[in-house]
Amino acid sequence: MQVKRCLTVLVLVLFAMGIVAGCGTNNTNQQGTPAPQGTEILVGLNCELSGGVASYGTNAANGAKLAFEEINAKGGVLGKQIKVLERDSQSKTDEAMNVSADLVSKGVVAQIGPLVSGAVAACTPVMNENKVPLIAPAATAPGATVDEKTGQTFPYIFRACFLDSDQGVRMAEFAYDTLGLKTAAIYGSTSDDYAKGLAKYFKEAFEAKGGKIVANEGYVTGDKDFKATLTKIKATQPAFIYVPGYYQEVSILIKQARELGITAPMGGGDGWDSPDMVTVAGAAALNDTYFTNHYSVQDPKPAIVNFVKAYETKYSKTPDSFAALGYDSAYLLVEAIKSADSADPVKVAEALAKTKDFPGITGTMTFNEKHNPVKSIVVIEFKDGKLVSH
Repeated sequence: MQVKRCLTVLVLVLFAMGIVAGCGTNNTNQQGTPAPQGTEILVGLNCELSGGVASYGTNAANGAKLAFEEINAKGGVLGKQIKVLERDSQSKTDEAMNVSADLVSKGVVAQIGPLVSGAVAACTPVMNENKVPLIAPAATAPGATVDEKTGQTFPYIFRACFLDSDQGVRMAEFAYDTLGLKTAAIYGSTSDDYAKGLAKYFKEAFEAKGGKIVANEGYVTGDKDFKATLTKIKATQPAFIYVPGYYQEVSILIKQARELGITAPMGGGDGWDSPDMVTVAGAAALNDTYFTNHYSVQDPKPAIVNFVKAYETKYSKTPDSFAALGYDSAYLLVEAIKSADSADPVKVAEALAKTKDFPGITGTMTFNEKHNPVKSIVVIEFKDGKLVSH
């Protein structure tokens, strides 16, 4: 099964390269990518607008578009307006790669998205081969920007978010030090590298502090009945339960845990960040639950207050962390274009790599040698259906 998938992805990569190679024009830069012309700079949005993680992709795309509208209203960049080419990757890795090939053929200076790490990995060969930078708003897997076999940083892949390792460690510290809890169970998704990574880093950090993992269980994407495993976990009497995964399953899992009389505090990662958590689980069930996140809508900083107000005015809903990360990704790109004084993708990538002290909504960012932003992590608590930051 795994060999078949690898062969399929390889064929698709080669096909995508053929698409890009066949779309060349006489008006190209040295990398073979059509150069921006006239009064516009083309930017691609490759986001999950439909499918399993459409909430993430749609909100990130909305955040990015809001940012570009603000930038264009102030005169654009380098005297030109930003033109957004928005595409739907459908929450599919193969489609994300095809979208990247299409956007590169159109002459984008850079691509924002996809959101999830697996989709970013599928796009990486296309972006690196054609020397066009990709900014991943929320790809938290360590390998998103680095070839884990060689240790080499992908020259054209960047991210605006922190890593899974950072999240797992932060929640372990919060549970052990802030909440004072010394035993924990882990009940996470085994379907994706995101959740498996969070579980690994939480376990390592929690045990390093002296904590004890009393149970370690898993579920798969699409599961809806967690009661048997929750009953098993309940018998181990954990003081804390770590549930790394996405909101679709986590919201149901937490609701069922409370129905079984499990009152222990529970925690997870940024995959919890969705209004559906409250809609599905219910406000009462979510009390005493926590997740690591990129920012808090309740932060009183003027820039955050203004962003939240602008987003709510335009989209009639509160911006989640993915909206904020999309917004930051757009401004990161424009700052790089300004710094490079060029819309040439190679020069923009070089400028992105030198980003220092960028004042984002999700924190001040400086890129390290692995194209990861050094930034802080917020812990959010659900309290009567509201989000409270720690």
